[in-house]
Amino acid sequence: MQEDFHYYATYCAAYLAGYSHEESLEVCFAAQFVDLCTATFLSTINGPKGAATTQLSLELMDMPTNPPGIREITSIWSSFHFLPYDLNVKRKGRSKAYMRKYRLICNPNSVLLKQTVDRAKNESLQAVGVAMHILADTWAHRYFAGTPSLVINNTDSYFYEIVKEDGVDRDRKITWKHSTSFVDDIETSTYVNSIYQYSENSIMNLGHGRAGHLPDYSFIRYKYLPAWNEYEEIIKDNPSDFYHAFSQMVYAMKTLRNPTEEFRVDHYDFEALKEWEGEIKRIIETRRLSAAEDWKAFGEKLSKKEVIPFDLTPAREEYLSAQEKENTVLGRFFTAAMEQKKMVMRKIYEPKAKKNKANR
Repeated sequence: MQEDFHYYATYCAAYLAGYSHEESLEVCFAAQFVDLCTATFLSTINGPKGAATTQLSLELMDMPTNPPGIREITSIWSSFHFLPYDLNVKRKGRSKAYMRKYRLICNPNSVLLKQTVDRAKNESLQAVGVAMHILADTWAHRYFAGTPSLVINNTDSYFYEIVKEDGVDRDRKITWKHSTSFVDDIETSTYVNSIYQYSENSIMNLGHGRAGHLPDYSFIRYKYLPAWNEYEEIIKDNPSDFYHAFSQMVYAMKTLRNPTEEFRVDHYDFEALKEWEGEIKRIIETRRLSAAEDWKAFGEKLSKKEVIPFDLTPAREEYLSAQEKENTVLGRFFTAAMEQKKMVMRKIYEPKAKKNKANR
């Protein structure tokens, strides 16, 4: 997902969940900052390196793809953007090397999602925002894994956008470009994706790079042949997924505000959205590269207050000037991020560590 959903839609979901205008702004700031907290940024403020929640392209280019390098990449992308669905999944006839990556495929409503939301209970608003970013991405990034893998994340030339023409769904072949200067053209279904690389561990095969930004657009429906699915067709219905993501965020944040209510997977607060369902679905389904303006307007309609654009400067200046940095907006975000990463990495690698210890 991108800023339109992680910032503006998250503000709307937080407000509908009962957070105040000011609290909602803190939650959505943290949700959006997950996509911006890089090692490069942390170095400019002398922040904790372990708090990085994303990586710049240049940072990835410099990363080695040996086991330690792959582990570091996975610690960021699987923890915050491609939360694994089933770490204990089994497939007959598959090698251990294949399964180590197959088990990292992202999908909504995992055990790890429950643990992610539960971890934010009674914690800071920044922890809530981090959890909401992760929850939302489980819907947008489903079927991809947060680790470099040709065998898991590659796609075939069979890739079609499903568009309505005269009220009828029609398949439109997608044309791919590899130039970073090209802007996705939704009128002709021409999109940018990563260059095919035959190396299993190439960073070009990280996450949904081979599908470009299609997973991040709320309006799009498409079908393709993922490598991990034996090149059998999958239809991705983003409007439905994004509506479920929004409804689940509202539900999740209500449970986080209620000391006695427990978050349960596969639960949604459609009832809270009943009054606004048509407007929310219109925002999600309208074809354009960013829905930020519409989500912003909807948020201001809900709260009757201005939803200020994302601005990192005040939080950065607060952090740099503070004596007790852990009590700042960024300090609380760093704490939440490091705890989340620690939890996910323990789940991914702990079984292997225990097995190796048992075999000594």
